Amino acid sequence: MNRRRFLALAAAGVAAGAATSFDSLAAAAAEAPLDAAAFNAARRFVRTAFGNIAYVERGAGAGALFLHGFPLNGFQWRGALPALARHRRCIAPDFMALGHTEVAAGQDVGPQAQAAMLIALLDALKIGSVDLIANDSGSQVAQLLVARHPGRVRTLLLTNGDSEIDSPPPALAPVIELSKAGRYCDEWLAPWRADPALARSPQGIGGLCYADPAHPTDEAIEAYFAPILATPARKALMHAYAISLERNPLLGIRPALRRSRVPTRIVWGTADTIFSADSPDHLERSFGASRGVRRLEGARLFWPEERPEVIVEEARRLWGVAG
Repeated sequence: MNRRRFLALAAAGVAAGAATSFDSLAAAAAEAPLDAAAFNAARRFVRTAFGNIAYVERGAGAGALFLHGFPLNGFQWRGALPALARHRRCIAPDFMALGHTEVAAGQDVGPQAQAAMLIALLDALKIGSVDLIANDSGSQVAQLLVARHPGRVRTLLLTNGDSEIDSPPPALAPVIELSKAGRYCDEWLAPWRADPALARSPQGIGGLCYADPAHPTDEAIEAYFAPILATPARKALMHAYAISLERNPLLGIRPALRRSRVPTRIVWGTADTIFSADSPDHLERSFGASRGVRRLEGARLFWPEERPEVIVEEARRLWGVAG
């Protein structure tokens, strides 16, 4: 629990004269978003053949797996994890080459390898099947998991991200080309980390991927980019990850998705300029057990970070649990 957040909630209740019990205040504080210090303190590692996989865990019971976007890490889910921990054992890993995961020497970090790594992670944590929530390139990996390991996925909540008709999106082409030249980290990520205002500008990740001009926060910028920029080896892994996205791993996946009986819900930000506006309807038609599409007006690619309450609402409905 974030002590500062708890004290603020308690003070607000007293000031308002509200008859709020200690238990309800504690529950509200426990569901508040995690700050970077709390998230870092909660981070664990599990050893696999793919390396030491970093993850943050909240809750108990049936598993739920949260797959972040590019070039983010598990910190993206800091708002949703605490609120959903009452219902699930929530796991937010860092993909290989992103965040704090320590990648084994010579390990492939492409989408297929990421999917295989997640199966190894679940095996190590003794989790059989999961409710899957994914954003951006994490959605690509989520679809591979449904197609190749349908028994490991109970439900699927997809947000803006890759589809068979848009993987990679054209907007990723400059990132891939700069990565091939070994320049992406130093020419894009490093300046954004050094100047958060630039990162939040129309020319930065904020203007490209967030609707709220206050996002990403200074704390999030450091959480996302510091691990990537830590060493030349980390930068090289980041470039390898970006280059791996050049070849569409979802080609031909539709028949497997159509056979899937995994209940699938799609929530799409309509102001996304990275992925095609045709993708949500394509995805809806691709899944054999689709629960339809919800459109969020004005939301951009990384809306799950800005609007975790929507993730919580949709997950609870998909899982069949009360708020």
